[in-house]
Amino acid sequence: MEKQRIAIDMDEVLADVIAKFEALYKKNHPKEALRQQQDGEEFYAILPDHISGDFRKHIYEKGFFRDLEVIKDSQRVVKELSEKYDVFIVSAAMEFRNSLEDKVDWLADHFPFIPWQRTIFCGLKIVNVDIMIDDRSRNFTAFNGRPLLFTSPHNKLITEFERVDTWEEVAAKLL
Repeated sequence: MEKQRIAIDMDEVLADVIAKFEALYKKNHPKEALRQQQDGEEFYAILPDHISGDFRKHIYEKGFFRDLEVIKDSQRVVKELSEKYDVFIVSAAMEFRNSLEDKVDWLADHFPFIPWQRTIFCGLKIVNVDIMIDDRSRNFTAFNGRPLLFTSPHNKLITEFERVDTWEEVAAKLL
């Protein structure tokens, strides 16, 4: 029997980009930027006007994506999913050219059980899979499978998709 296919996004689903942004902000600014202030907004949108434009430049730097923290329980649950489903990592990495090598190395370190042949770096996420787990609802517009919106501060106001807040919830729905 053929397994169902799952596409899993990287940033803010497997890798905690927001924690990196918070650490960079705290290093140079005395006022703490908190995730709670971010509901429905991108991280840079809650920053003071005089630094918000400059802050986004970090994601274009080589090395930014290399040392991101792993989202809690993602390694264990993705490993379990890979035993039941054909799992693909799908990242819109083409937007950030310098992220490609960082992401390949990060995945090899943290998700070595996902072979490189099942990693897709793209612009638009036009993938033929049964289930997609992503934090960006725009990736579901041309998607015909089951979308699972992984909660991130920027998407908290979006209500039209099935939502998962944690990897434990993913496990409960799919395992």
